[in-house]
Amino acid sequence: MTTQAEHPASSAAAPADPAGLLPAAEPVAFLDDDGSPAPEHRRGRYREPDLALLREAYSRMVVGRRFDAQATALTKQGRLAVYPSSRGQEACQVGSVLALRPTDWLFPTYRDTMALVTRDIDAVEALTLLRGNWHCGYDPHATRTAPQCTPLATHLPHAAGLAYAARRKGEDTVVMALVGDGGTSEGDFHEALNFAAIFAAPVVFLVQNNQYAISVPLSDQTAAASLADKGIGYGVPGVRVDGNDPVAVLAVLTDAVETARSGAGPVLVEADTYRVEPHTNADDDTRYREHDEVETWKHRDPVDRLDAYLRANDALSDDDVSAAGARAETLVDDLRTRMAGDPDADPRELFAHVFAEPTSQLREQAGWLAAELGET
Repeated sequence: MTTQAEHPASSAAAPADPAGLLPAAEPVAFLDDDGSPAPEHRRGRYREPDLALLREAYSRMVVGRRFDAQATALTKQGRLAVYPSSRGQEACQVGSVLALRPTDWLFPTYRDTMALVTRDIDAVEALTLLRGNWHCGYDPHATRTAPQCTPLATHLPHAAGLAYAARRKGEDTVVMALVGDGGTSEGDFHEALNFAAIFAAPVVFLVQNNQYAISVPLSDQTAAASLADKGIGYGVPGVRVDGNDPVAVLAVLTDAVETARSGAGPVLVEADTYRVEPHTNADDDTRYREHDEVETWKHRDPVDRLDAYLRANDALSDDDVSAAGARAETLVDDLRTRMAGDPDADPRELFAHVFAEPTSQLREQAGWLAAELGET
């Protein structure tokens, strides 16, 4: 027999009008492209974050951008196997973390290394997966951060499941699950939304719509009016936000986290942003997008917009900018030093922590490696 506890969503208050699940026609925005205040109606019902939080977001974005540039350079130097840059997506990377409590969980993708650094995970540990010398460089339980997920959207059911388990245990934990626009075309995305909605799991799904799934433009991925519209089919409210507006991103994500924590169930947020750099160091983005398109989005730069807004409100000085830059340089100086040597990797560790009990195939492959190493 199914009990009420097994299906807690049956008591959750859902909007009586399905239209209440749909996002507004325009993305939520607090700032215009130049950092000046956007028209009042673009803000919707959302509260503006306080200036202290915005100052912290600015500093974190400066550090994140410098880290991203250094990681790209390390890839070119052969110190990383691959690095997917998140330049241009700083507002999403930083905002997603600052909207959470330390006890909340973050489920990142392979492009969200900047978010890991924002969560104060050691920069070298954050890059360990992309260096190729271990499954995950940090302790997921200690950091409340799941391993970065490379297969598209496969981490989303895990995020929904963890959120549901926390709710069953009586915790007030919220999960922030990051995914790209390409991930919304995967079945795991839809299964996760469906599960989270049925069980009122406290999870925020943040879609960083950077306009391309590698080389596939959004127009070739979906016929939906927006990716946020996809929530209505599962009873999940959808919100669109200007993903290059740090004020709006923080406002929307903070509200979404509060909604999920209150027991109202999941929220789907689509952040319209842009991937300025190629997909990875192995990608030639000139084959599928025009230079003018990239330049247009550079004029919507999230760091510059927040800089202009804070200065206009006497909340950012030249000394503050210098301090943020110095903080960034300290981080990357340490990163360069510690990444200079070759990693001490044991190839036998490929088979560690894959399954609690190794499968016959893994045992066979481990045997092949042992033979190659002259151990048999």
